[in-house]
Amino acid sequence: MKFLTAVTTAVALSFTAQTAAASAGCDEGEIVIKFAHVTNTDKHPKGIAASLLQERVNTEMDGKACMEVYPNSTLYDDNKVLEAMLQGDVQLAAPSLSKFEKFTKKFRLFDLPFMFKSMDAVDAYQASEAGQALLDSMQKRGLQGLAFWHNGLKQLSANKPLIHPSDANGLKFRVQSSDVLVAQMEAIGASPQKMAFSEVYGALQQGVVDGQENTWSNIYGKKFYEVQDGVTETNHGIIDYLVVTNVDWLESLDADVRDQ
Repeated sequence: MKFLTAVTTAVALSFTAQTAAASAGCDEGEIVIKFAHVTNTDKHPKGIAASLLQERVNTEMDGKACMEVYPNSTLYDDNKVLEAMLQGDVQLAAPSLSKFEKFTKKFRLFDLPFMFKSMDAVDAYQASEAGQALLDSMQKRGLQGLAFWHNGLKQLSANKPLIHPSDANGLKFRVQSSDVLVAQMEAIGASPQKMAFSEVYGALQQGVVDGQENTWSNIYGKKFYEVQDGVTETNHGIIDYLVVTNVDWLESLDADVRDQ
């Protein structure tokens, strides 16, 4: 675990570096590590980080292990990847913290509006003893957290100006699969619609939903600005990810591979 945790943490600090190819071309005899995620590889912090992690693993563990990265929900989306991981079909993923609701309620605190004043505050909590304990909070359910990865603070977008909370009244907003986020939208009179990230652009374009909440990188990377009239900078919440793996798979690795 020490190796993977160290690598994921280092890669998370290197978002601006060049990305590696998504397909690794693994050699016979190498341990194949499939990493599935839902974003692009060149405009999104998670996608860039995953590609950089792939590059490090394939360079430093050449002959022992080989990582293949599957971006843009090409293998699994965040709603299916954790079940696929428990079945052994994928070894690494980095879902939004909201996606762990069915495994533990402890990550709900990250969905609370205005819980953190800044990303520095998020860093401080995640580095604390309580924050680090969350990495082990799903072991009994078969999942091991390795590292937190940042996206950023959330903004609101819609096809009408959002100046006051009452401006959201009656609008349909896409939210992640989090009961906390549902309650947040209901509190301002909006109608929350749980929806996969890969479906949001089409839903906005077709008018299935009127707005959404997301980080600047998600709004830019998925081009939501093409189908929304405006964005209100609210910084009302965060989107972060947890790099996670299967407990049994991690423990099945030889010690020299796990601790390299």
